[in-house]
Amino acid sequence: MNALTEDMPIREVLQKRLCEHLAVIYPDQDGATLAQRLMKVMRLDEECQTPIAHKNLWDQTDIVVITYGNTIQRKGQHPLKTLHHFLKTHFTMLINSVHILPFFPYSSDDGFAVIDYKQVEPGLGDWNDILRISTDFHLMADLVINHCSAEHQWFKNFQEDISPGREYFFCVHPNENLSGVVRPRTTPLLRAVSNGDEMRCVWCTFGHDQIDLNFRNPEVLLEMVDVIRLYLDMGVRIFRLDAVAFLWKKIGTSCINLEETHEIVRLLRTLIEHADPNAVIITETNIPNRENLSYFGNANEAHCIYNFSLPPLLVNTLVSGNNHHLKNWLMSMPPAQNGTTYLNFIASHDGIGLRPVEGLLSEEEQEVLIQTMENFGGKISWRALDDGNRKPYEINISLFDAMRGTTAGEDGLQLERFVCAHAIMLALEGIPAFYLHSLVGSTNDYQRVEEHGHNRAINRRQWREEDLNRELADPESKHHQVFNHLRRLIKIRRDQPAFHPNATQFTLHLGEQLFAFWRQSMDRRQSIFCINNISDTEQTINLSSINLIGTDVWKDLISDQVFDDMLDTVTLAPYQTLWITNRW
Repeated sequence: MNALTEDMPIREVLQKRLCEHLAVIYPDQDGATLAQRLMKVMRLDEECQTPIAHKNLWDQTDIVVITYGNTIQRKGQHPLKTLHHFLKTHFTMLINSVHILPFFPYSSDDGFAVIDYKQVEPGLGDWNDILRISTDFHLMADLVINHCSAEHQWFKNFQEDISPGREYFFCVHPNENLSGVVRPRTTPLLRAVSNGDEMRCVWCTFGHDQIDLNFRNPEVLLEMVDVIRLYLDMGVRIFRLDAVAFLWKKIGTSCINLEETHEIVRLLRTLIEHADPNAVIITETNIPNRENLSYFGNANEAHCIYNFSLPPLLVNTLVSGNNHHLKNWLMSMPPAQNGTTYLNFIASHDGIGLRPVEGLLSEEEQEVLIQTMENFGGKISWRALDDGNRKPYEINISLFDAMRGTTAGEDGLQLERFVCAHAIMLALEGIPAFYLHSLVGSTNDYQRVEEHGHNRAINRRQWREEDLNRELADPESKHHQVFNHLRRLIKIRRDQPAFHPNATQFTLHLGEQLFAFWRQSMDRRQSIFCINNISDTEQTINLSSINLIGTDVWKDLISDQVFDDMLDTVTLAPYQTLWITNRW
């Protein structure tokens, strides 16, 4: 901030910044008037707070759980109320943040074809249920910003050629050359629909029930900012910008990651952080790693980005027994600036994305991974290429089933392999996010695939609360065993300053079967050496190879083993993890 803006009232500084964003997005518009309208919609003309640059809004106690609003159900009760009760019963003092996947009225795609952004799906509950959850957990919600449902009133108005909606959708002539457009699906890009007395082709990145919004029209931006204001009022603290990379279209380009898209993210951050300096923006961009990293901007775009390369690389590492690609990737990842961090996950409502490993795994290695996952019951979703062919886009499988064995086949080490995967995720730089089904060890749900007709349903099981509670209470149940192993690791992690999302991280070189890295707390008082046997055979190391300081006493936080002699050798069982620290 220069000397001029330092002496300006905060609202004038904000308006100036908004005008700078708008000059990039809408160079032909009256930026000052549009900035004032945006501030009014966000009520920043009434109350405006000053965000602190490069402030970390998280620490090692931050853990996210990802779930649908109806994953846990109880007869006669709204699912959101049941979910809230389940979270409080099982996750208090473990998980402090919850991402409830789209909880709005929708027409398809399990919520991502939104019919009404301002209502809660009546079958789930109401805004009071959302508010109650937000009082006990940091609440993450989806801003499904790229598209809306074909049943949204805006699109109905578009078809009638009336407002609001008449100019809300991106239309293109069918003869345009769109061969360079990057697609995440195999469905046709354009859909012909009536618009008053004529036919027009609307743009559908994800499918014909999800119509892309036209952000070239600033009225669309204003509508979305109005939605953001409502979500803030309803207790949302973390905004997940769904499929934001596809937001801006420009004929003759790939129509992904365009500069206007990045500028809109910057603008939304400016608005949100002036309304609530503790609010967080996360961009959901399932794209190659280098492009994904660009959404940090210069610490002025996303606070967090999904670490999309982690799931396929980590699964590949554990089924191949070789850490080469995972280690090279980790060494290439830049430390996040203060005020930004990674969101680490290895399972979600979607599949294991393959685009993020383009350039990291060879085509042959991807084929081996795909075949292994198919052998474990997984399915494949595809995307269209510009030459008319198709390519695997993601692997659809529950993470517990993905850990059934190695490339050699199934074995008896599924639980150990599964726990190792999460131990690695919990220790890495960034905020860990658990898919609820991973926390409780859900398996492939083939019945839902058959009922819903799409492969992603395989990992979207719906539990009756009494059934899941019974499984979690039974020591012989795999669900109990998974949950208790992961719960213990989470409790340990939360107490370690060296596991702060922005604490120092260095990769260690202990061979291809031991994936290891070092974390150091921001005050430099605590070190943790994270050593993971990613193979199905025992591995032995000498403690002298990791340079433990001899004047300190070192202990493995997981096994409680104390190491007195720095020349000791340690043997790790298959898929065992050590968190060796000098402070506990």
